[in-house]
Amino acid sequence: MNYPEHFDRIKKLMKELGQEIPSTMKAFQGLHHAGVAEGALSTKTKELISLGIAITVRCDGCIAFHVHDALEAGATNEEITETIGVAILMGGGPSVMYGAEALEALKQFRDNE
Repeated sequence: MNYPEHFDRIKKLMKELGQEIPSTMKAFQGLHHAGVAEGALSTKTKELISLGIAITVRCDGCIAFHVHDALEAGATNEEITETIGVAILMGGGPSVMYGAEALEALKQFRDNE
């Protein structure tokens, strides 16, 4: 999978979904912004938590978004790979598979910088 392309594709599809169900998507967008806003935890930390959850629930689109957004928030390769490790701890074997996918996403987004 090409994660930067997947990220762009999902963004486009979410925009189309927003045209079909604008109230729901506007509410989701507001929830997202509130959820990752700076607070007691930094946006970077919240994106890393989100990435760990994305891996454990096995969501390819979520992995693309949260690797991208964690990098945008200033996360390092080491912080992202440690997050992958915690997700594996919490999610077992399936998280190993999706953790490997998250590592690939990290490499692809870094290569596109």
